[in-house]
Amino acid sequence: MVNVAVLGGGVVGSGVVDVIRKNCFSISQRAGEEIYVKKLVDIRDFSDSAYGDIYTDNPDEVFNDSSIGVVVETIGGIGVAYEFTKRALQTGRHVVTSNKELVATHGPELLKMARDNRVNYLFEASVGGGIPIIRPLNQCLAANEIHGITGILNGTTNYILTQMKNRGKDFDTALKEAQRNGYAEADPTADIEGHDACRKIAILSSIAYNEFVDYRNIHTEGITKLTLPDMRYADALGCVIKLVAISKKAGDMVYARVSPAIISKTHPLANVEDVFNAIVVKGDAIGEAMFYGRGAGKLPTASAVVADIIDIVKHTGISARNVWPRRDYNNVIPVEDMETRFFIRVLVRNCDEARRYIIKNFGEVSFISLDGGRAPDNELAFSTRKDKEKNLRAKIDSLKGIGSIKQVAGVIRYEEE
Repeated sequence: MVNVAVLGGGVVGSGVVDVIRKNCFSISQRAGEEIYVKKLVDIRDFSDSAYGDIYTDNPDEVFNDSSIGVVVETIGGIGVAYEFTKRALQTGRHVVTSNKELVATHGPELLKMARDNRVNYLFEASVGGGIPIIRPLNQCLAANEIHGITGILNGTTNYILTQMKNRGKDFDTALKEAQRNGYAEADPTADIEGHDACRKIAILSSIAYNEFVDYRNIHTEGITKLTLPDMRYADALGCVIKLVAISKKAGDMVYARVSPAIISKTHPLANVEDVFNAIVVKGDAIGEAMFYGRGAGKLPTASAVVADIIDIVKHTGISARNVWPRRDYNNVIPVEDMETRFFIRVLVRNCDEARRYIIKNFGEVSFISLDGGRAPDNELAFSTRKDKEKNLRAKIDSLKGIGSIKQVAGVIRYEEE
């Protein structure tokens, strides 16, 4: 029998207990040994709940129990979760987590600690929730040189954008609906500002390129500035708008960012809607492989955690598959040096004068019209040619001082297939 302790009795932690209890027979068959949750640690009182027989508020009951071989950390954050994870690894226990913030921040240190103590630190649930992606990268696609990863990595933002596109709801309305449905937290900042997706693409990049990619160096934008007119213009272009996380290897550097992007309706990610996520991996041997499913939720995420536990039990004696070396320099290309193409929407006082200035300033552009061939009288929308972002940003800044242009109302990148 393998005894497991779960640190954190929230949505994911309680889900892990539920999945192991409900599917104990099939899980034991797949693992080759019975898996039993011996302790559930939380500061809240679960003594009168269905978890009362395993509940404790004292973590020492885990760390002083030599029979517990696997610790599941679902506390979240990088405070006490970090300390408990180190304590577990240093005392020779395997650790499984869904904590993307901890992995993205301290992954190199914790992976090395696991290797030094001949145990595993696994985190399949930290990126795709119920979507298997880390194990395929480490195993199924191990023969490939990974050239790039592009994904929709946050179900909350994808749900909001789907509601804006399909139902014509503005951002605030769609966000409130996501909160009512349990898809968004009371404080949705990490989701809607892109921080959640940023940590996930950093983890995937670190695995794919076998070196640490620090999420703090990845340019990140959220979806709070997107409007219904942006959605209508994208549709007129035969495109949709998604919050896209992208990573590409460029020599010894990494091109990575998270931002809203206009993508063609033929793009593999275009039809990924509502709370679903999808990840496209490009390898030199396999070409493109796409992974799709629910990126969050109690049982999908718990299922990924339990799969890691099964993996550990099945491969007893095999530890710490890899570590992420840290470069002695920032290995992420600054966003201003990346090449891109922009969709730009401006509010104008004089349409003809503004059009002439835009052409003079940007050179060749494509103006975009709505409603039978014309845009609103006080608005112009256009697409630029590809250029370095710093050059395009300088041209956008120059628009703000022109008398015929009242306001730059929107700037969105294109993401090519």
